[in-house]
Amino acid sequence: MSTSPLSYWLASAPAFTGGAEGGVDGSADVAIIGGGFTGLSAALALAKRGARVVLLEKGRVVGEASGRNGGQCNNGTAQDYGALSARFGKDIAKAYYRAHCDAVDTVERLAREEGIDCDFNRCGRMKLAAKPAHYDKLVRAHDLLAAEVDQNVRLVPPDRIRDEVGSDAFHGGLIQTTSAQVHPARFGMGLAEAAARAGALIYEQADVTDFQRVAEGWRVTSSRGTVTAKQLLVATGGAPAVGPFGFFRRRIVSVGSFIIATQTLDDALIERLLPGRRNYVTSKNIGNYFRLTPDNRLIFGGRARFAISDPRSDAKSGLILEAAMAEMFPALKGVGIDHVWGGMVDLTADRLPRAGETDGLYYSMGYSGHGVQMATYMGQQMARVMSGEPGANPWGGLDWPSVPGHFGKPWFLPLVGLWYKWQDVIH
Repeated sequence: MSTSPLSYWLASAPAFTGGAEGGVDGSADVAIIGGGFTGLSAALALAKRGARVVLLEKGRVVGEASGRNGGQCNNGTAQDYGALSARFGKDIAKAYYRAHCDAVDTVERLAREEGIDCDFNRCGRMKLAAKPAHYDKLVRAHDLLAAEVDQNVRLVPPDRIRDEVGSDAFHGGLIQTTSAQVHPARFGMGLAEAAARAGALIYEQADVTDFQRVAEGWRVTSSRGTVTAKQLLVATGGAPAVGPFGFFRRRIVSVGSFIIATQTLDDALIERLLPGRRNYVTSKNIGNYFRLTPDNRLIFGGRARFAISDPRSDAKSGLILEAAMAEMFPALKGVGIDHVWGGMVDLTADRLPRAGETDGLYYSMGYSGHGVQMATYMGQQMARVMSGEPGANPWGGLDWPSVPGHFGKPWFLPLVGLWYKWQDVIH
């Protein structure tokens, strides 16, 4: 059976029906560039505050990272909490960690308030120790988290790991019990419909080619027309390769992440392999993440190759992922694969999000693999920031220097991949 290059999520989500028709024209209070979770969440919040909102999306809403991820909605930062505390101090580290927990709550709240059928489920996230020494690090992380910021963590020692995962590849794990799963494309489509109901004008296939400061605020030019807005929010994730996004292109590194979805698995096999049906991530730098869907498919992903996502790269990566899945779970060797896809993960140099204002231009991006929850949360928070509420931006105090030698195309990805592979060998 041939596999589909469309993500499982996009293939199993309803179409967006609330898009604006005709050309872009006139004025608005706020223009938003980008129809992923950040832009849609902000559009919904701002429209509910009474703002006239125009959102411009280059392709289809939720068509990029928001609809092409692993479907995990996890609390906790992308970095080790202890390292954050050492760098910023305990109070700021706690605030950053709690912002991620609040982000998961935000996804749950919006799904409930807007009646979005997206299979939200507090299943917990389990970090799996790929080496015995990695479990020792998880013990230290658990003890610090439990003492300072998160009581909802627990350890699974090596001799109990098979209670959670039917594989010989792991040496214990750490569970953050309040993490969740979500069908990201259904959630995103629900956000888009809710924003449209609230009055936001959402234009798909509206490629933004220019934006300039004018007396009224901003003039934004797209392939579907021009709008003048008092405020402008850039919510594009990784900046487009062309156009007026140079500030962001120099600060965001976009890395391909690749995913496969199996055919439906039988209940007995799932009970043997993944009885807890949690979110899972391995402890290696070049590791894997996986979860089950409600219809019993295994979603299995990772940075199989340090490369840009495109059809050829996605297909090569799918074969690597299939082999890794079979090595981890020999019972899945030869199982049918229905979907193979890729997407771009937008990283900052320190893997902390960036949001705020530069020369009157608002932005939020760089979620570094935690975008399902953090993008949704930051859309809501940026609506507060743009409405003049102080203290709404948890990342407001961070500077954001450009990445040396980086002007948009990440030529250094193969070198980074070799470095991380070597780190996985020696640590």
